[in-house]
Amino acid sequence: MTRETTQAHRSSPPEAVIVAGGLGTRLLPLTSRRPKHLLEVGGVPFLEHQISRLSAAGVAHVVVATSYRADLFEPILGDGSRWGVLVDYVRETEPLGTAGAIRNVAAALGGDPDGAVVILNGDVLSSHDLGAQIADFERPRDSRQVDVSLHLVQVEDARPFGCVPTDGQGRVTGFVEKSDHPVTTQINAGCYVFRRRILDAIPPGRVVSVERETFPRLVERDALLVGYVETSYWRDVGTPAALVAASRDLVLGVATSPAIAHTGDAWIDPLAEVSRTAQISGGSAVSAGARVGAAAVVTGSVLMPGAVVGDGAVVVDSVLGAGAAVLTGAAVSGVAVGDGARVGAGIVLDDVRVDCGAVVAGPV
Repeated sequence: MTRETTQAHRSSPPEAVIVAGGLGTRLLPLTSRRPKHLLEVGGVPFLEHQISRLSAAGVAHVVVATSYRADLFEPILGDGSRWGVLVDYVRETEPLGTAGAIRNVAAALGGDPDGAVVILNGDVLSSHDLGAQIADFERPRDSRQVDVSLHLVQVEDARPFGCVPTDGQGRVTGFVEKSDHPVTTQINAGCYVFRRRILDAIPPGRVVSVERETFPRLVERDALLVGYVETSYWRDVGTPAALVAASRDLVLGVATSPAIAHTGDAWIDPLAEVSRTAQISGGSAVSAGARVGAAAVVTGSVLMPGAVVGDGAVVVDSVLGAGAAVLTGAAVSGVAVGDGARVGAGIVLDDVRVDCGAVVAGPV
């Protein structure tokens, strides 16, 4: 590739696809009525973190690949103008796998076969330097264009994960399934940069796994896949406990996001109602319309829009869905309370999930 061609591609803004079609079953009951990608984390719907990161990295066009409750995305996220990007939405009518979902939205992307397309998993919170990954992707290796860049993170124990070994030049050499004896501590962090032509080569209209089919076949065919290794914050926000931890980390500044400027011991939306005698701390996030009563204690927790914490109630390391309530004198710890559910006065709950609309008036 000539120097002029490289400069031309760099001057053309990259595009992006956010894969946001999962059912979010691990997050139930919080996902009974909303997709996980729109649940509040750090005070804003989760995809706001993704879109704002893409905008900050120079991406101009974002396609959200939806499926479950697809009708809810655009009313909440809009057309992207508040982030200075164009956001489009493409619905997947039947499950197509990770690569199939990406291929399904290809028609909504630009036509440059050598253009850069960033792919983000819609349930991963990362503070890594996405702009630097894109710049590294555009750097030729031995006069060859990079075909795919994978963000890799190093973990202490890689046994629960598939591993991605690289050679001394950073080139990906394989994809290894979970093992009791991992060949490397590097794992796939769920952020990729593809050449557009690589996306077009994915078979359309059928189930395809990017991890099990697309990437291994590219390596077999001598495509140039490189690892972008960075040790910054990374978390799969796939369970209620992980959602609470991610939100807490954003509020406390352990994780960073262009979507929020607030850090401190707690974040309280200006439209929330909080008693002056309530105690809110530990990285808690209190959304608009939430109410916290007198002498209530909220520590390290997430209160979604319209949630209620009654007088003297205690909420620790928990998440209250939209309109959920923990009433007077109740105490919850490590609990996920679904939308509109009620935990009755004086009830004590630990490490359970309360279904949407349920009323807990006695032992669970």
